[in-house]
Amino acid sequence: MEYNPITVTDLNRYIKNKVDGDEFLNNVLVKGEISNFKHHYTGHMYFTLKDENSLIKCIMFKTYTPNLKFVPRDGMKVMLLGTVSVFERDGVYQIYCKAMQEDGMGNLYTAYEELKNKLEKQGLFDNKYKKPIPKFPKCIGVLTASTGSVIRDIINVSTRRNPNCYIKLLPVPVQGKGAADKIVDAIKIMNKYKLADVIILARGGGSLEDLWPFNEEIVAHAIFESELPVISAVGHETDFTIADFVADLRAPTPSAAAELAVPNIADILLDLNKYNNRLKNSLNKKIELMRLRYEKCIVSRVYKEPLQKINEKYISIDMKVKQMHNIINNRIKDNKAKMIELITKLDTLSPLKTLARGYSLTMDSNGKIINSAKSLKKDDKLILKFKDGDTNVKVI
Repeated sequence: MEYNPITVTDLNRYIKNKVDGDEFLNNVLVKGEISNFKHHYTGHMYFTLKDENSLIKCIMFKTYTPNLKFVPRDGMKVMLLGTVSVFERDGVYQIYCKAMQEDGMGNLYTAYEELKNKLEKQGLFDNKYKKPIPKFPKCIGVLTASTGSVIRDIINVSTRRNPNCYIKLLPVPVQGKGAADKIVDAIKIMNKYKLADVIILARGGGSLEDLWPFNEEIVAHAIFESELPVISAVGHETDFTIADFVADLRAPTPSAAAELAVPNIADILLDLNKYNNRLKNSLNKKIELMRLRYEKCIVSRVYKEPLQKINEKYISIDMKVKQMHNIINNRIKDNKAKMIELITKLDTLSPLKTLARGYSLTMDSNGKIINSAKSLKKDDKLILKFKDGDTNVKVI
């Protein structure tokens, strides 16, 4: 018996045609929980719809996404209407979603929102409690799985940026039961023994269930109480966990966390060279300015003729002294003229002047002037004063 083998393409096409010919599969209404949701830059939405036992891949083309009345997220329970078909190239079947509506939130997402609101009210997300990330750490503590791309990416980025920065890995489980307790213990050990300058808490992307240890309340409090600053790098850029909100700094990816924690030695050297050149230029300009000032001082009259200013002051003093002499002499001359005028007036009124004209003064023996004959008596002794002397007389 001879068999004619067919190609894989032929087989996938046959299965696709069978599925496409099933009327039930052409229009199905399915409910489940969204997981691994990705909104592609083209506008298409890719996600997985699951329940307790199974899952199926789904795609919603951008033609239908504008009709959505909500933003799909991991953990949401939804009902969707679509067509089941086979993607011929990969040989997988999936739901091509045409419409979707919320069917309540998943239990995990509800717990996530409740815890987020609780911790936010307690102040664990406040920026005032965020610790600064050291600019030049000597040691980076990494809490993640010991194997996988996360630690390799962190090591590669850190080594490339600064090979002198030491990386200390404290392996912790990043998903599954008990992972949260292990993460808390690792954070406490890092702080107790001061094993690093900054901690990177990291893991790769995953569903809400996979990332759940980083949404545990004990992990949030451990990060908040850590004396060492913590950088959270959990999941992809679109993934947000409670740890991201509590951490001192959130990085979109583990590689980005390494870039934020480890300074680029090349940039530092470039900055040092730039500052060195700026310092040299500043010193050269300062020296040139001082040289110009020196030359200006040297050629100035103060240095060429240092006594010139003093001599000018001497001249000014001599002029002031001369002015003072003139003022004093003029004042003396004026006062002398006034004095002569007063003396002349006084001399005119002087009784001696009267005596010189032939008059005399009659005084009693005590020198009191007699100005009335009635005041005299017989035998009174008088003194007559002439211009050239005195004589004694007696009233008869």
